[in-house]
Amino acid sequence: MDRMPEKPYLRFVDVGITFRRGAVASEVLRNVDFSIAKSEFVSIIGHSGCGKSTLLNIVAGLLRATKGGVVLENNEVTEPGPERAVVFQNHSLLPWLTVRENVALAVDKVFGRTKSRAERREWVMQKLDLVNMTHAADKRPHEISGGMKQRVGIARALAMEPKILLLDEPFGALDALTRAHLQDSVMEIHARLGNTMIMITHDVDEAVLLSDRIVMMTNGPAATIGEICTVKLERPRKRLDLVEDHEYIRCRHAVLEFLYARHKAPAMIAAE
Repeated sequence: MDRMPEKPYLRFVDVGITFRRGAVASEVLRNVDFSIAKSEFVSIIGHSGCGKSTLLNIVAGLLRATKGGVVLENNEVTEPGPERAVVFQNHSLLPWLTVRENVALAVDKVFGRTKSRAERREWVMQKLDLVNMTHAADKRPHEISGGMKQRVGIARALAMEPKILLLDEPFGALDALTRAHLQDSVMEIHARLGNTMIMITHDVDEAVLLSDRIVMMTNGPAATIGEICTVKLERPRKRLDLVEDHEYIRCRHAVLEFLYARHKAPAMIAAE
C-alpha cells in the first residue's frame, strides 16, 4: 500500500519529539520516517492527540525535533522560512487591513528587495486572482465570509512562492458546501502550480479526494506512522465521478478500517 517517492524532496528522518514540563516528560512523536516527492500532495490523518499538527510545525520550523529532523532539498529545516508557507484553520488576517494589504504584507516581506512596488502590487493581484478574490481586494476581513477569508489566507501563503504549502485543517471551521468549493480550488491550484502540499485533516473523504498518499498516524502518546495509503486516482478529479469509483472506495475503506477498527480513538475505547 505504501509507495516511496522515486526522488525524495522532503524527508522526515526518524523524527521524534518530547515535551518537558519540570520533571514530567511527554513523548508526542516517535520514529516518524518517510519521504515526499516534489509536487506530491500528502495528507496526514489520525485521531486527536496523535501529533499531526506537531509534525507539521516541525516542517514549518516552528518546533525542533528532539530526535532526528526534517530535510528539504538536502538542507535541514531548523527555523521558519518563506519556502514553507502555512495555512492554519484560523485565517489569521489582520482586521484593520484590506484583503490586498493582508496579502501584500507577505509579498513585501519576501520580495521587498527583489521586486519593485509595481511588480509587488501585480504579484498580489495575481495571487488573489488564483483564488478568485480580486473582486474583494479592497474589502476588510469583517466584510467577507469565512470561506473567502480562507481563500485570502491561501493567497497570502502562495504569494511567498513557497516550495511547500502546509495546510493545517484549513477547511475545518467551514460549512460543508464552502468546504467542497475550497477543496476544488486547492486541487486546481495544485494542478496549475505543482506545489508540494502537506495537509492535516480529520476528514477521510477529503484526504482521499485531494491526496496522492495518505499518512495514517497511530494514537498518542509516542505516535508514529501506522500505514501509508497510495491513492491511485487520475487527475484532474471530480468528486461526483468518484462516488462509485473502485479505487476511491478501496482507499476510503482502508483509512476508515485503520482509524476505527485497528486504531480507535482513546475516547472511543474508554466508552466501550
